[in-house]
Amino acid sequence: MAFDGVTIAAVVSELQDKIVGGRVYKIAQPEKDELLVTIKGNGGQTRLVMSANASLPLIYLTEKNKTSPMTAPNFCMLLRKHLQNARIVSVTQEGLERAVRFELEHLNELGDLCRKYLIIELMGKHSNIIFCDDKDMIIDSIKRISNMVSSVRVVLPGCEYFIPKTQDKAELPDTPAEGIKQILTSKNMPLYKAVYSDFTGISPCIANEICFRAGVDADKAVSELSEGELDAVTDRLCELASNIKNKEFFPNIVYENKQPAEYAAIWLTSYGSGSTKEFESISELLEYYYAEKNTVTRIKQRSVDLRKIVQTALERNIKKYDLQKKQLDDTQKREKYRIYGELLNTYGYSAEPNAKSIEALNYYTNEMVTIPLDPTLTAGENAKKYFEKYQKLKRTYEALTELVKETGDEIGHLESISNSLDIALKEEDLAQIKEELIESGYIKRKGGAKREKITSKPFHYISSDGYHIYVGKNNYQNEELTFKFATGNDWWFHVKGIAGSHVIVKTNGDELPDRVFEEAGRLAAHYSQARGQEKVEIDYTQKKNVKKPNGSKPGFVVYYTNYSLVIDSDISGLEMAES
Repeated sequence: MAFDGVTIAAVVSELQDKIVGGRVYKIAQPEKDELLVTIKGNGGQTRLVMSANASLPLIYLTEKNKTSPMTAPNFCMLLRKHLQNARIVSVTQEGLERAVRFELEHLNELGDLCRKYLIIELMGKHSNIIFCDDKDMIIDSIKRISNMVSSVRVVLPGCEYFIPKTQDKAELPDTPAEGIKQILTSKNMPLYKAVYSDFTGISPCIANEICFRAGVDADKAVSELSEGELDAVTDRLCELASNIKNKEFFPNIVYENKQPAEYAAIWLTSYGSGSTKEFESISELLEYYYAEKNTVTRIKQRSVDLRKIVQTALERNIKKYDLQKKQLDDTQKREKYRIYGELLNTYGYSAEPNAKSIEALNYYTNEMVTIPLDPTLTAGENAKKYFEKYQKLKRTYEALTELVKETGDEIGHLESISNSLDIALKEEDLAQIKEELIESGYIKRKGGAKREKITSKPFHYISSDGYHIYVGKNNYQNEELTFKFATGNDWWFHVKGIAGSHVIVKTNGDELPDRVFEEAGRLAAHYSQARGQEKVEIDYTQKKNVKKPNGSKPGFVVYYTNYSLVIDSDISGLEMAES
């Protein structure tokens, strides 16, 4: 699923139709590496998303707005100064390079007409948004790249802009059929690899599609191709070049097992068994496909610090737990010392002076045992010494039993927070998790800072039979759902033995159909550490059977009456309620 040159060609074609001639109305920078440009034209108002995120670089049109910071970053302010009300003259792509150039016309402070260029490069970790003057000199960029960072190209104000040619690839739309043949046969490698290695902007997905359309095995070496096979591949590549030149694109996503397997700007025919979803525009496809992925990526980036705190604390507690368990195991011999003391009090009179051991009958087991003795002490003194050892280990056992339980509970608590971070979708979800870490002592509250107002809400689903199902996103929400929101006869679900969300089904006093139990069980499995597994054991009971021990960690409960079911964690058939 690559954002390749063919996809960008489709985006450029759409932008040429919809925003060329329009004027820049607003410029916002909702993320440190993302611009949201509002454009007004004859066709009305639209918004252009440009993201130089290293993990997920994107460009597409949208109708949705985003919340921007109160104070605009410097790059955003610079663009507003130069490009406010600027007219978009052209949108172009150099060959099939993963870069889009916007030519903009605006009036300067003196009222003179000026040209500027805004270029977005969608090249993975090298992605950037660069602002240049009419001579292609860089004014500034959303990411400044010095020669300490890159030896290939410096991206700093005052430097000349150029696209680095790090690979010797041909431009497919400009290459005739004979040239395509010569390029393909110049290297001996698998056919699909030759296609994407020799031509700019072709991804492995498109390369495999070309081979499939030509009826040639994609893994077949180029040197083994017959003349007919080579002609077939060349014809399909020429066909693709013609589609790009004529702006004939067919945005579609192919699904396998109800999951997106691949998307492309050309029709994918190589996934015979999968279902296909068509889109009217490439922007619609990209917004649909990447909406959830982009959100998850952003949240993961913003939760890095919290994850590090949780992971560090978890590792420390696991080490502590292992050490405490080992020490606890060492106390198991305490009973042996008690018995030695009792037997010495009973049979010690028979011990010879300066003996190093004594054999005695263990009246608990009716077996003979050999008791080691300190020859410098009497039998009574040896017995006293064994009792002292017993008392010491007994005290250690009692203390460690409590400590092991506390550390085990803490590990469970941290694992539940880790699970909460995994399922967080919004900033407010992270805020609630951070608040829990503050109250648990893992993060210090800044001096004078007040507790943040929490607006995060549980996940809300409606079952196939119309029953409302709620899923806690974190421990605070779990407690709220279980002990304040749910009533006695509502059903409560939780994955067995590992960290996961509390799931509540509102019964409205009804007897629930079996399908509701299955769907709630799937939700409990999905929103837990067992996510992705095919068989997950779920405990469920009525809410009235769930109790919270005094002084226990947030989200920790006990129950002694429950049913169990084993189910998968696939929730693809369930949809969230809009509320």
